[in-house]
Amino acid sequence: MRIRTLTRPEGSAAAPEAHDTAAVRSQNTPARRPSRPSRRFRPNGGPGRFALFAAPGLLAYLALVLVPIGMTAGYSLTDKNPFNPPTRWVGLSNLTSLFSDDDFLKALQNTVVITVIVTLVTNAGGLAIALLLDRRGWLYNALRSVFFVPVVLSAVVVSVIWQAILVDDGLLNSMLRQLGVSHPPGWLSDPSLALYTVSWVIAWQGLGFCVVIYLAGLQGIPQELHEAAAIDGCGPLMRFRNVTWPMLAPAVTINTVMSLIGGFKAYDQIQVLTNGGPGPGTTSTLAFQVIQTAFNGNHVGYASAMAVAMLILVATVSVIALGWLQKREVSA
Repeated sequence: MRIRTLTRPEGSAAAPEAHDTAAVRSQNTPARRPSRPSRRFRPNGGPGRFALFAAPGLLAYLALVLVPIGMTAGYSLTDKNPFNPPTRWVGLSNLTSLFSDDDFLKALQNTVVITVIVTLVTNAGGLAIALLLDRRGWLYNALRSVFFVPVVLSAVVVSVIWQAILVDDGLLNSMLRQLGVSHPPGWLSDPSLALYTVSWVIAWQGLGFCVVIYLAGLQGIPQELHEAAAIDGCGPLMRFRNVTWPMLAPAVTINTVMSLIGGFKAYDQIQVLTNGGPGPGTTSTLAFQVIQTAFNGNHVGYASAMAVAMLILVATVSVIALGWLQKREVSA
């Protein structure tokens, strides 16, 4: 004997009952108002409020950066001399004359030497000091502050201090004479040493910045990576090569680019320590040559051409270095 199970087809009398029940429920339930976005997610004022807050910074950037650059580029195309008017249009002749100007080429050579020394010394010395200070304790915290102090000091103050140390009768040569050196070197008066001495002073002042950046990079490396490498049998040198150095790629990028820019725009230390000497143009840099040509020689148009060439050079080198180092970050 079979028992049939009766099933209601779709659309039978039970469906209206369900609809009626739903209708009754909908009548008893109060209607919900459409939800409004939370106030904290609503834009405050829109573009107008953003423009109001951004306007002071944009105006300052326009007045202090973009307008001077535009004026300098315009002056570079003239023979402007405030004491010999009128100003005449010379086009690109100022820029083309730079390639045959011995003073400019000497300043360019000195600038490249200073930039290379500063970049190498600050990065190598900063990394070494950061590895030594990557410890816990009040002593290491105090040493970090000591190394960073020169960064916050004015370049003129640092130069005056080092001038008192490095002059022929200064502290360093006095100590050397007491140690038996009868003829100590002329750190600032010898043409063969003055450029390297100035480079050392510039690198010494920028060393603390590199130390801080490398310390931040070292403290951002997970300790588990070092522990795993030690378990695999890697010694300190192999851990540095395979773990520490690749993880420091962003810090290397920052320090290298900042050191390059700092070396190319060196002026204060040159002015205070050597005033471009000893001898004609021994320690003259591009920035120093621009100031001397504009304010001592009153050749504003030609000095502006030097400044434009310097801007193009610094921007090109910085972009190339930044692109190459960022590719290294990706590969590391």
